[in-house]
Amino acid sequence: MTTQFRKSFKVIDKALLRWFPGHMGKGMKQMQQKLKSVDCIIEVHDARIPLSGRNPDFKYSISGLKPHILVLNKMDLADLNYKKIVEEKIKREQNNISKIIYTNCKDSLCPDIKKIVPTALSLIKSSNRYNRSETIDYRIMVIGVPNVGKSSLINCIRNTVLGKKGAAHVGAVAGITRAVQNQIKVSHDPLIYVLDTPGVLSPVIKNVETGLKLALCATLQDHLVGEEVIADYLLYWFNKHKNFEYVSYLNCNEPTDDIRIALAKAAIHRQASIKYRNFDGAYIYRPDMQGMARNFLNAYRTGVFGRTLLDNDLL
Repeated sequence: MTTQFRKSFKVIDKALLRWFPGHMGKGMKQMQQKLKSVDCIIEVHDARIPLSGRNPDFKYSISGLKPHILVLNKMDLADLNYKKIVEEKIKREQNNISKIIYTNCKDSLCPDIKKIVPTALSLIKSSNRYNRSETIDYRIMVIGVPNVGKSSLINCIRNTVLGKKGAAHVGAVAGITRAVQNQIKVSHDPLIYVLDTPGVLSPVIKNVETGLKLALCATLQDHLVGEEVIADYLLYWFNKHKNFEYVSYLNCNEPTDDIRIALAKAAIHRQASIKYRNFDGAYIYRPDMQGMARNFLNAYRTGVFGRTLLDNDLL
């Protein structure tokens, strides 16, 4: 019997779409205040969601007339078969993007990281620097939504050009950088400084699916949406795109559309259980559903199921 999969994903608390912590609004104001001393904008985003989740406010509030480079990071996890179509669509819909560069900041030898500084310098020199035309140093502001690799990119550039270890604090959880940081020197000759900034989401995420894609890529902290909800969306997405790599990973007999069954089978197979005290005082063991949901998400986020493009439905 062929499994009938869901045609849409509907089960979610729509309060997710209004998640905009106060420090993000503060961060946006700080970024705007720094604009006069900035020559170029580098926007970093996750290459698995090149179209979804980018903050549209950046276009009007931050980049403006400044040269704007879009860096699509985590290319090692993204399906690059769509690269040309993605680039054409972005440039067609956003004519302020000067250049698109794909990177993998976990790879210290990533050749595309070396292109960023020369590209930025070339764009700056061919643009009008306005009130900065007399200054000898160059300043670049790195912007983006949370946990897409902004600080990692700065550290990679610094290491590539200066041969020095990272100066920007990084972490695996969204929201590590909470304010616009002091300028970080990434080059002596010419003198180039970079500003690290907090990840800022759009105050209103336009639809449920965009919010879920952001959550799946860990640009929202898992507890805000719920690990089982995000895992359920991942299961839905895999089934929709006929990617059944999860079947053996979760120890299922066949593809399933029920995340509870999938997580329970995986937990039982791995003997992952939680001990509860029963009403009569005796202890009982139940499958650790949340732990397996977390495991399933981590497997996706580290590329266990192969490269994906979560935005292929938007092309």
